[in-house]
Amino acid sequence: MTDAPTDFTTLMQLEDHGPDTWIGISPPYPWGSRIYGGQVVAQALNAALRTVGDQYRPHSLHAYFIRPGDVKEPVRYEVDRLRDGRSFCTRAVVARQAGGAILNLSASFQVDEDEAEVQTARMPLVPDPDDMAPTRPDWPWIMARRQLPSYTGAGQAIGWVRLTDELPDDPRLHYCGIAFTSDTFQFGAARSIHPLQVPPEQYLEAFMGASLDHAVWFHRAQRADEWHLYDWDCHGLVGARGMTVGNLFSPTGTQIATVAQELLLRRRRPR
Repeated sequence: MTDAPTDFTTLMQLEDHGPDTWIGISPPYPWGSRIYGGQVVAQALNAALRTVGDQYRPHSLHAYFIRPGDVKEPVRYEVDRLRDGRSFCTRAVVARQAGGAILNLSASFQVDEDEAEVQTARMPLVPDPDDMAPTRPDWPWIMARRQLPSYTGAGQAIGWVRLTDELPDDPRLHYCGIAFTSDTFQFGAARSIHPLQVPPEQYLEAFMGASLDHAVWFHRAQRADEWHLYDWDCHGLVGARGMTVGNLFSPTGTQIATVAQELLLRRRRPR
């Protein structure tokens, strides 16, 4: 595993490194050496999936980002089989690099059950993604994004996203793909309610940002290589932390997942 991945399927091809342990590597990113948080979540979920039966599908994950990962170094995923039940099973995953743990993730899996299905969430009215300009910075080799403007005071960020390469029909790969895309757009919702408002090109000069913890509840399956819409709301800012909650919809308005993330949005102070 010496060559950097150039597509999502290759990114998910973890290398066996002992009992319930796998190694993953990273692609280059346009912003530098920090690993994109959604990648570590997706690879950790993929490692957990390798320890559960085919009858289980992920229904939730909860993750803490402990320290930034370095794209130049492989990531070691260690899975702990916490529980195996007839309907549910639970796994814990620690992602490590040389400096220590970079992510701690818990995931729960469930067999399909024929029970009531009701949806109350409604997808907002938005333009078709093909009618929107690409969002910058674009990742032409792995993820395409189309984001609507985040207006001052709105506390909302909305955008379409999809993986760019056509994926196989493996449903587990698509769950990992949704986990990968779930760490995007949320900062726009938090920035829109911050008292300090700057043009987008000055965000990195004015703020230091990072994902702190991240949760996804999977409601229904969705192909990750087809457009899906994230609708984020920021519930408030306190102590340099912003609380964001999002709904994920298919193009037809079906709710695919609920996502929550607490993020760090800290003003850069003059030296």
